[in-house]
Amino acid sequence: MANRHLSRSIVMQSLYEWDFWNKTKSLDGVLDKNVKEFAPGMSDIDFIRELIDGVLQNIDNINSAIEKYAPEWPLDQITVVDRNVLRIGVYELLYGDPENVPPKVAINEAIELAKTFGGESSGKFINGVLGAIYKNMLENKNKD
Repeated sequence: MANRHLSRSIVMQSLYEWDFWNKTKSLDGVLDKNVKEFAPGMSDIDFIRELIDGVLQNIDNINSAIEKYAPEWPLDQITVVDRNVLRIGVYELLYGDPENVPPKVAINEAIELAKTFGGESSGKFINGVLGAIYKNMLENKNKD
C-alpha cells in the first residue's frame, strides 16, 4: 500500500505543477519528470496513470462537485494543493472502483496528502468536502 500512497503523492505533485503553470505545461512531461524524481525504479505506474487520466477525463464534473460541496470557496480561491488533493479524492469517490479503493480509504489518503503538502487547516477542509460528498453518496444509495 505504500506504493499507492507514493503514487497519489506523485499525481498530486504533477497536477499541482500543471495547475500552477495554468495548464500550459504538458502533464505527461510533468508526470514523467516526477516519477523519475520521486519514484526512481518504480516499475508499475498503472495506478498513477489511472488517477491522472481519470482526473483529466472528468475534471469538469470533479470541479463542479468541489464547487457544490465547498460553496463558500470558489475553485480559484482554494489553494493549488487543496484543489488538486480534492480532485484526486473526488475522482476516487465518484469514479473509482470501490472494491479496489474503498471510499473511506480514498478520503483518508486525501486527508494524509493534505496534511503532508497543504496548510494547517487543509486536512480538515479536505475531510469536510469529501465527507459531505460521501454522505450524499450514501443517502442516494439508500434511496435505491
